This record gives sequence, structure tokens and C-alpha cells, in this order.
Amino acid sequence: MIEAPPVPRWIDRPSPNHGPREDGTRAEAGRVELLILHYTGMPTAAHALDRLCDPAAQVSAHYTVDEDGTVYAHVPEDRRAWHAGVSHWRGRGDVNSRSIGVEIVNPGHEFGYRPFPAAQMAAVADLCRAIIARHAIAPADVLGHSDVAPARKEDPGELFDWPGLAAQGVGLWPQPTEADCQPGDAALPPEAVAALLDRYGYNAAEPRALLSFQRHFHPQALATPADAGQPTAETIRRLRALLRQTGR
Repeated sequence: MIEAPPVPRWIDRPSPNHGPREDGTRAEAGRVELLILHYTGMPTAAHALDRLCDPAAQVSAHYTVDEDGTVYAHVPEDRRAWHAGVSHWRGRGDVNSRSIGVEIVNPGHEFGYRPFPAAQMAAVADLCRAIIARHAIAPADVLGHSDVAPARKEDPGELFDWPGLAAQGVGLWPQPTEADCQPGDAALPPEAVAALLDRYGYNAAEPRALLSFQRHFHPQALATPADAGQPTAETIRRLRALLRQTGR
């Protein structure tokens, strides 16, 4: 039996914005099966914490992690926090009812997007490992907000250290081999690309689904405007690798 990691300490900062987990999202109603990571996308941590706890805002998360590694707890894990909005993963909606939401303090693309400090990422890793252990969340179901809402969201973005988290047991990172390269991958028709994205879990019918995949799993593509949002051979290779690694 795998021993669960210790529960990280946090500061209670309750939010009134939550409700019951809805039935009907899975055979086992109300089961947490997803972990969704966000950036706050606001000028300061204080702005973000105030908004997450403001009843007029109608938004919340279960936790917020500040840049110095401080963790704030807002909503009990058995309650449905309001963090994902209209979103889908693996053909199902109401992501809020089947997920834990973690906000990570960062100004985001609108207010001066920047790398995430080491102390913050260490706290994110500790918090997420504890959540994953409590709810038996699969590595492939640790996601960014942009993965479940690609038409609307960019967070936590291309500067987020997904490979570092995966190395610590949080999430999944592609490990391509020669078997993941197929002739013609650089010129796959859109419907073939969409089919691969759908198999992994994305709603490929949404605009920017492939770009969201790249933000998470191939961030180098965003450094070259011609490659951003395009099915490059390396992007497809990484997508095939993830499908192989998960057996999807």
C-alpha cells in the first residue's frame, strides 16, 4: 500500500462560494476524479484572495498557493467549488462537480505573466500529491484550466513547470519514442488531429484545443508563431506518446 504524503499546512481563508457536488457526472456520484490547476490572473495575491472569497464574484477554488509557498484553503474538498466554469474533459461537462481546483498566484498573460517561483512550485507539488493520494486521481487527469476550457482560458500557461511536477508524481509528461513517429505526421488533416485530441480527452471541437495541448505538453511550440496552434510533427509525436502511455 502506498503511504499518502503528509497533508501540507495551510491558512484558512473560507469562501462562501460553493455548493454540493452534483449527481450524475459519473457512475459513483460526486467522486473527485480531476485536479485542475489555474493561475489567478490578477495583479496581486490580495486581489485574487479577495475575489475568491467575495460572494458577489461567484467564483472560488479549494486552495490558493501564493508565490512564497503559502497555501490558503477556501472550500472543503467534499464541496463543489466554482473554478472551472463551462468546461469539458473526456466527453463530460460539469468539471466542477468532479474536480478539485487549485489557484496559483501569478499575474497571468493580462497583467505580466512570469515564471512561477521555486518555493511556490514546491508547495504546489506537496499540496497536489496529498490531493491525488486522497482521491486516487490518475496522472492524466491532472490538468490545466486551459485543457478543459481551451476556447476561453490560457492558464496556468506555457511557463508552468509541468515536467517538474510530473517528475514528482503530479500529472503526466510525454516520453516519446520512435514508435510515436508516423509518416505524414507533419501533414495530418484536421480531422485526424481532432480525433487524436478527442482520444486523449480534449474537446477538439473547441477553438484552440491544439494550442491548449501545446501550452501544457509542448510549450516550445509557442515560441515560434508559425508553430503555435499548428499540428507540427513534434506536437503530434508528443500526443501519440501520451496516448500510448495512458493506453487511450
